[in-house]
Amino acid sequence: MTKDTGVAIHSDALAGKRVLLAISGGIASVESIRLTRELRRHQADLTVVMSEEATKIVTPLAVSWGADNEVHLDWSSEMSQLEDFDIVLIAPATRNTIAKHIHGIIDSPLLMALSATRGRGSKLVFVPSMHNDLFDDPVTSNLIEELKNEGSHVILNEIEEGKLKQPDPISIVASLCHIANNDPNSKTVAITLGANRAPVDAVRAIQNASSGRTGWLISEYLYRMGHDVICIVGKTSARPTFALPTVYRDGTPDGMLSVCRTVAKRDNPDVWIHAAAVLDYFTDPETGKKPSGAEEWVLKLKPGKKHIRELQGLVKDSIRIGFKLETNVDESTLINRAKQQIQTYGVDAVVANIFEEMHDSKSLRARIVHSDGTVEKITTDSGLAKSICNLITDY
Repeated sequence: MTKDTGVAIHSDALAGKRVLLAISGGIASVESIRLTRELRRHQADLTVVMSEEATKIVTPLAVSWGADNEVHLDWSSEMSQLEDFDIVLIAPATRNTIAKHIHGIIDSPLLMALSATRGRGSKLVFVPSMHNDLFDDPVTSNLIEELKNEGSHVILNEIEEGKLKQPDPISIVASLCHIANNDPNSKTVAITLGANRAPVDAVRAIQNASSGRTGWLISEYLYRMGHDVICIVGKTSARPTFALPTVYRDGTPDGMLSVCRTVAKRDNPDVWIHAAAVLDYFTDPETGKKPSGAEEWVLKLKPGKKHIRELQGLVKDSIRIGFKLETNVDESTLINRAKQQIQTYGVDAVVANIFEEMHDSKSLRARIVHSDGTVEKITTDSGLAKSICNLITDY
């Protein structure tokens, strides 16, 4: 039986990372319990230190429950705040805490931890939270600029109800994962996802059956693992769990292709993942709305442009991953068609699925067919995202 402090594991993005959560005395410290649990969902090796002011807002006992660990409050002979952490998250970061850190004041274990982390050159992430009037004070802007100049990272939210509030815990931890894992080997990844939709008249359209869920899942995992992700998104019913920083939307077949071309020329991504369900056939729409009441309406569909083919010349130096969905075929046929896609378009791997299996929880989640002919069988969503991440990291 899972103990009361247990959490569900969502990813391995912080596995092996020593994370210090420093909680200062802003009212947003009430979010600390949810924040500690979200950090643990991504397997952070978590230590927590609280300021005296923070203990007046949220109890150390409650935070300790969320963290499933002791909370450090006072000076001690162990000097836990001086341990070698991979990354330190200050949330909330009050203006007082930021100012003391910038000017080297050490009057608490929390501030000593920040100073020691800066001295080691480890990563510091500040999440400012304060009243709007304080945030608009030019001194605050100067302090935040000094944080950035020293190499610290700052996560800012929008002003709401006259206050600069913390982002939600999922968004904070996603950004922390990205910062913790981002390094010189991280890649710029362009991923297309969702369905294409094409009008047949002013009010009707044809559309692929794709929610975009798999594309969002892969995008989120790659972002958490430190890669810079550019999402080119069609029509989706699924939503991401946090706001990815770079998202372009165009659900039409030609519009999505145009965005892809722009991204290819401007950003020159290291990786392309073609997960979108691109319309293979569509038609020129009729002008206005076709009146209802006719016995039939015959549409003549013409082949659309294959995005993976159209982009081939622009992205030939990139790692390229295609997707192949087939229906009513056996595994051998599916794999052979995936291999044909590799041969025809020069992609490095293809994520291959049988439609009927996707609705059967006992079936495989996917097969990844590699350019060397090997086939990797994937059983879970998280396994698919991790395998794609490993694939682009190994190249």
